[in-house]
Amino acid sequence: MAGRLLKVSTVATAVFASSGFYLHNRQLDINDLSVIRFGRAAATTAVISYDYLTALKNMEYGTEEYMATKSKVHRRSAERLRDLCCANRGTFIKVGQHLGALDYLLPEEYTSTLKVLHSRAPQSSMEEIQQVIREDLGKELSELFVSFEEKPQGAASLAQVHKAVLRDGRTVAVKVQHPKVERQSSKDIVVMEVLLKAVHWLFPDFAFMWLVEEAKKNMPLELDFLNEGRNAEKVANMLAHFPFLRIPMIHWDLSTKRILTMEFAEGGQVNDRDYMKKHGINVNEISENLGKMYSEMIFVHGFVHCDPHPGNVLVHKCPQSKKTEIILLDHGLYQVLQPDFRLDYCRLWQALIRGDMPGVERYSRRLGAGDLYPLFACVLTARSWNAVNAGISSVPVTHSEDVEIRTNAPLYLPQISDLLNRVPRQMLLLLKTNDLLRGIETTLETRAASSSFINMSRCCIRAVARHKRSKAKSRRRHLQITLAESISLWKLSVYELLLWLKGSVMVNWLTALLAFLH
Repeated sequence: MAGRLLKVSTVATAVFASSGFYLHNRQLDINDLSVIRFGRAAATTAVISYDYLTALKNMEYGTEEYMATKSKVHRRSAERLRDLCCANRGTFIKVGQHLGALDYLLPEEYTSTLKVLHSRAPQSSMEEIQQVIREDLGKELSELFVSFEEKPQGAASLAQVHKAVLRDGRTVAVKVQHPKVERQSSKDIVVMEVLLKAVHWLFPDFAFMWLVEEAKKNMPLELDFLNEGRNAEKVANMLAHFPFLRIPMIHWDLSTKRILTMEFAEGGQVNDRDYMKKHGINVNEISENLGKMYSEMIFVHGFVHCDPHPGNVLVHKCPQSKKTEIILLDHGLYQVLQPDFRLDYCRLWQALIRGDMPGVERYSRRLGAGDLYPLFACVLTARSWNAVNAGISSVPVTHSEDVEIRTNAPLYLPQISDLLNRVPRQMLLLLKTNDLLRGIETTLETRAASSSFINMSRCCIRAVARHKRSKAKSRRRHLQITLAESISLWKLSVYELLLWLKGSVMVNWLTALLAFLH
């Protein structure tokens, strides 16, 4: 097996080198050609596979030496994968970012290494940006904008954003797609599919074909900026009752499939505690509002923003009103949850919050987890099986529990791969979204606050009641459902009030005073 891999690696390297020499003589950008991109990816895949096959070959499974060596191989492989993504750019960086967000699903060596891809995205030159604008809008920059900053505000895997000023004086953000991404993306996905199948053949426990399936489905949507604009308007209308949420307004007259012009929004990243402290922003309020927003999207509407990494979620305190806003950006990737799936997901979270183990098993199985339902519950909540059994709302998260999960996660990688191939495709982006939100809460030190479970419970109650009302055949039954919903929501509000009183400074002071007097 190792000899076969060595031959594959040698051939891939030879193809890569000879193609590079040929293209150098023709003065072409080698990164634009599929043969080079494929050769680089194939060589990296072969080297990583060879490393795993040889480094652990003569070691006893489960020993300290085995685990230490495996961790080193994970780290080396993650660094090679990161370098491949940076070299091939575009779709490779996008998929690498997705992998980097899968905390508790992949070994820590991979997630920590791949997270840097959020800040290592390529930049297009100003000439390329001008060319895209000229082709899509039919005018020069000077005809459309009073000013257009050459240095981008941010660069992502598929596009970059520039600050500009319109003729009427309004400041806008102009998102421009990298010119070569769309042409390369379909070929890159084919390359990934071929290589992942080869890896699965070498390592049967490695079953990550779901990653390619998701990229196939989502990449065309993310490359259509008109679709992103429509998503932004839809979610703005859907969540208009949240005064703290701000979605930048779209300028449709200056938007195309490759260009999205929107209202410019300033703020700090949602995980920037120093920014919040400097501007007097309450981290608990931000965390609670973020939970409200996403619980509403997931459980009530089934229309979910699936890329809440810190660069896409900004916070800002209005100097005039002193109100704190959450600004949600990048609406290219949304997951639409089917009604039956959404209701089963609602009921599963209700069971997880209460510690209702028969309910956890029933709804996990209905969501495709099968006999892996205990693993599914732990992956979904990022909690230990003991915490799941007790009810995740009643057992606080501890550092030792986090360490235990991170330590044990690599041991279950084959089962996790199997699980991800079993569950409905809708679940995959939800898991990514959960992990990104969990990462924000961890940074803000607000993870597992009682308010987050209360908000989730409130949305689950509303969603299930709305479904029951849609099936009710009599006015009396309709009224019963509404009354039961109101009572459940009232109980939650009373519980929330009691929690607030328990943590109130005044109540603590009075309790201490009474104890002193007694």
